[in-house]
Amino acid sequence: MSTKIGIYGYGNLGKGVECALKNAPDLELVGVFTRRDPSTVKTYGAPVYAADELMNFKKKIHVLILCGGSATDLPKMTPELAKHFNVIDSFDTHAKIPEHFKAVHTAAVESGHIALISAGWDPGMFSLNRLFASAILPEGQDYTFWGRGVSQGHSDAIRRIEGVVDARQYTVPVEEALERVRKGENPQLTTREKHLRECYVVAEEGADLKRIEHEIKTMPNYFADYDTTVTFITKEEMQKNHGALPHGGSVLRTGTTGVNGEHKHVIEYKLSLDSNPEFTASVIVAYARALYKMRRRCETGCKTVFDVPPADLSPLSPEELRAKML
Repeated sequence: MSTKIGIYGYGNLGKGVECALKNAPDLELVGVFTRRDPSTVKTYGAPVYAADELMNFKKKIHVLILCGGSATDLPKMTPELAKHFNVIDSFDTHAKIPEHFKAVHTAAVESGHIALISAGWDPGMFSLNRLFASAILPEGQDYTFWGRGVSQGHSDAIRRIEGVVDARQYTVPVEEALERVRKGENPQLTTREKHLRECYVVAEEGADLKRIEHEIKTMPNYFADYDTTVTFITKEEMQKNHGALPHGGSVLRTGTTGVNGEHKHVIEYKLSLDSNPEFTASVIVAYARALYKMRRRCETGCKTVFDVPPADLSPLSPEELRAKML
C-alpha cells in the first residue's frame, strides 16, 4: 500500500515537493491544500483544495507536508496541524528549534501523531554531517559555510516587512575564511567573519526605503549579526537577474588523532544546488516516507533527522540495501 501524502501550501517549496513525489512511486499525492483561491493555483497535475477542506481528509492522508515559511507560518501551523495529522516541516530558524520542537512534541504526543521538524539540508543533511564528523573526530572543531545562494527563509523574512513587494537574499561565504579552514588552520571565526548577506529588494512605490533597510539589517536571528548590504531594484530587474534559486555550502570538521594529536584530518561535506527548494523538497519527501514507517511502528511525538534510522529513508528493502549500498 502506498503512503498517502498531502501538501499544505504551494509556493516554491510546495511545487518542489510535488515534483519530488513524481520520483517516488511508493508515495501517492492526495492533493495540494492552499489558503489562496484554489482556482488560481496551477499545479503539475495534483488536485487543489481550499485549506478549509483539509479536515475532511484526516483519514485519507498519512503524512501532511507543511510548506509554509519559518518566520511566521510554521511556528503556529506545525503544532496546530500536528493535533490532526502526522506532519513534517522544514523549519529553519536554528535559534528557535528547541522551542518549536517543544510545541510540536506536545501537540503530537497529546493527539497520538508523529511529527518531524526541520527537514532539509540545513537544518537537515548538514546537521547529520556535523553529528557524524564530531563523533568521529571528537578532538576538533566544526565549521559551516553556506552559499553563494538564495536563502528562502531569509528572503521570506524580508518579504514580510511592510512596504516590501519582493526580495532575494544571497548568503555569501567569505572565501578567505573558508580556505583557512580547508588548510587546517583551525581559525576562530565570528559569525560576521564567515558570511556576508546580500539583499535585493523591490519596494512599494513611495515606501520608506531607509526604514526597510534598517529593519532588515537589525532583524534578530537573520541579519543583525552579519555584514549586510541592501540594494533596491525594480520588479523587472528582479525577474531578469534573480529568478533562479541556487544554493549550497559546506560542512567541515577539522580534527586530530594519535597519542599526541600528531595527525590532522579534514572532513568536508559539500552541496552545490541548482534549485534550493527542489532539493529541500526532495529531502522532505524522503523523510516523509521514513516518518510514516516510524508511525506504523507506533511511534509518536516530535522527531528530528537525528532520530530517523537511515534505512527508513529508502524505498528499498533491508536486503536490497545491504546488497546495493553497504
